[in-house]
Amino acid sequence: MMGAKRTDDAATTLHSYAARPQQMRFIRAMGQLADNRPFGTASRVYLSAPPAISQSPKWPAWRARIQDGLPDGVKVSTYEDTFAGQEYTWESAMEAFDGLVVVGKQKRAGSRVFILGPVARLELRTMIAKRPVLLYAHDLGLVPVVDCKPDPLPHPYKGTRLKLTVPRCWPRTSDTLTSALAALQPRSETAPQPRDHLLHPFDTSTPVSRP
Repeated sequence: MMGAKRTDDAATTLHSYAARPQQMRFIRAMGQLADNRPFGTASRVYLSAPPAISQSPKWPAWRARIQDGLPDGVKVSTYEDTFAGQEYTWESAMEAFDGLVVVGKQKRAGSRVFILGPVARLELRTMIAKRPVLLYAHDLGLVPVVDCKPDPLPHPYKGTRLKLTVPRCWPRTSDTLTSALAALQPRSETAPQPRDHLLHPFDTSTPVSRP
């Protein structure tokens, strides 16, 4: 019982499912991306959402919040924008994007558990080790996938889905989020001043292995 209690206590104070060394590797990689971004070039982010979500009446508001959570000047594209009238060829299309935001099905209102379908799981797997990959977690805003707990959900016919769990105490001031957003920040000759929503995205009041 004492061991179970310690586990429960740890879960209630967990900031990331990634160990600190893994977080630091992520932060350094994001810093290199930011340093290597050419001046005067806009960043492009692919917004991955299944039809059940992208066709929802709530989708325009969600997309607006996602755009607002990203740095100014970032161009957001969806499946419809990228593959309209064309074959879905992610392996080649992904090279044009500097980052990925995935939108999954929330287990229930207020839950920190989100389910991605097989397509989004593939997109995430091909991008996560190379570029910023963020989960849109509704009230929490954008959460780096590196901080989430991934659990594959195999299905014999529909393909493997992915369950992402956001840590209970994940902070909006996370340095992993700050570094991911900095990696997407378009560079100008004059460095822009930090904006509040980059430090506290979606704040209205004031660690993990590769899946």
